[in-house]
Amino acid sequence: MVGLATAAASFVLLLTACRGDGDVREAPPPSGIEETAYAHPGLSRYDPPVELSFVRETGDNLYGLLDHLPGETLEDNRWTRLYERVLGVRITYEWTAKGDLYRQKLGAALASGDIPDVVKVDAQQLRQLSEAGLIQELTDVYEQYATPFTKEILGQEGPGPFEAATIDGKLMGIPETLSSIEGAEFLWIRTDWLKRLGLKPPRTMEDLLTISKAFTENDPDGNGEHDTYGLAVTQYLWDPVKGLTGFMAGFHAYPNLWIEDDAGRLVYGAVQPEVKTALQVLQEMYRDGQIDSEFVFKDGIKVRDQIAAGKIGMTYGQQWASFDVQASYTNDPEAEWGAFPIVAVAGTEVKVPLRFPTYQFLAVRKGYEHPEAVVKLFNLHLEKNWGETAEYETYYSTPYPAWQLSPVTPFPAHKNLEAYRQLEEARRTGDKSVLKDEARSIYRKIEAYLQQNDETGWGWEKTYGPDGAFAILDQYEKNGQLLYERFYGAPTETMIERLSILENLKNDTFISIILGSPIDEFDRFVEEWHRLGGREITEEVNRWHAARR
Repeated sequence: MVGLATAAASFVLLLTACRGDGDVREAPPPSGIEETAYAHPGLSRYDPPVELSFVRETGDNLYGLLDHLPGETLEDNRWTRLYERVLGVRITYEWTAKGDLYRQKLGAALASGDIPDVVKVDAQQLRQLSEAGLIQELTDVYEQYATPFTKEILGQEGPGPFEAATIDGKLMGIPETLSSIEGAEFLWIRTDWLKRLGLKPPRTMEDLLTISKAFTENDPDGNGEHDTYGLAVTQYLWDPVKGLTGFMAGFHAYPNLWIEDDAGRLVYGAVQPEVKTALQVLQEMYRDGQIDSEFVFKDGIKVRDQIAAGKIGMTYGQQWASFDVQASYTNDPEAEWGAFPIVAVAGTEVKVPLRFPTYQFLAVRKGYEHPEAVVKLFNLHLEKNWGETAEYETYYSTPYPAWQLSPVTPFPAHKNLEAYRQLEEARRTGDKSVLKDEARSIYRKIEAYLQQNDETGWGWEKTYGPDGAFAILDQYEKNGQLLYERFYGAPTETMIERLSILENLKNDTFISIILGSPIDEFDRFVEEWHRLGGREITEEVNRWHAARR
């Protein structure tokens, strides 16, 4: 998972690099609006205050953020002060640790049962804690204490996140919902290279392969050397930027999704024949030098460095890929990139795969007196960022991402797409009053780039501009091109036992084929996948699927 981690880290660093004074602004005393908005029991105050303990993963990004927020620490910051002032909840951390050490310590704590009042876990850990009797049921707590606004926001992804947190009919954790549509991918292409070579943006996979070949062989940078690649690929094949998810979709292959077959059964995309076709093409591209021969040794940061150096002309990636490819523009002001829809083989319609994204849940220790406290944190976090009493530039973006200081970080799944739609309405009508906090902040960044050539706005324009990534996502949605994962239940028994083995088998086999192993290795992989637990998992998933009909 190195590539995914480094890509996410790069994104956070880019966000925190935006200019701003980052001054601490203490929230004012409750106003009349607050008193009305906070009348719900889910926003009531404990008197005297109660303590709520967590453990937390830290890292350089978090400490870098704190450097921009003078007078604030992980334990004492605008969010901890707000939670104590409004809710009477005093946040404490039993321990913190970085990266691998955090995961090791968390695993040991879960195994021993020595957990804090609230612990953030994945679906498998949630089941293990539930079966061990270490956490409380939260069904009634959530129903009673979640505000209507919280229920609306956490329900934007449908019932899936709550079904994933429900074990034996009981809600055992509050899902920290993520956004499926944020996983939509786009094609990011050096448009200056297209112009130099007399090419048009791709409309089919055949067009894309022609572009990749030309970017590799026809000296698109004009330096007279054979030193460019057509397509970016990292050692982690499913990186959200520079990965192969969008490429596979061009052949109607979805190797990370549970999808529905023609008979109405759920099948795992990785073992479907379309994947074999896509791997054959990737093998040919690798053999022809269109993919870096050393990609298996390069994580997302190293491949980004190649893009920055002007060595790669095309990548698949999510909406924030604009900030990744911006390094190319920084090094070469004549480098120009554009976002384009992903494409499919000629004569077919592309579907944009969206994995079920919610993977973390907040569980409450058995015996803790105030299990509703964690729901109250969710309520206030959403309220102060997007509700009636929102102070977006204090609690979400200063423009530094102050939201990361909170121990819980729920957000509206469609907030970025909604911000784009507000921006588009303002562009269409000239009425800037339609811009709410987030859209207004993005508008200022884009205007700074367009009017004053402020480079920090370049990526924002490529993402939120009239021809940017969200303009494409808007069309994906309106055209019914989004393909949502069909399984979103709690992990099955065999998944818990075998999934990591099966995923490693998948990734190792696919890389081996791309590097030149016989394509028939795919058929052997399919057999092994079923033999090593895939057959049982498929049956378990379909029992879940049948029970929902």
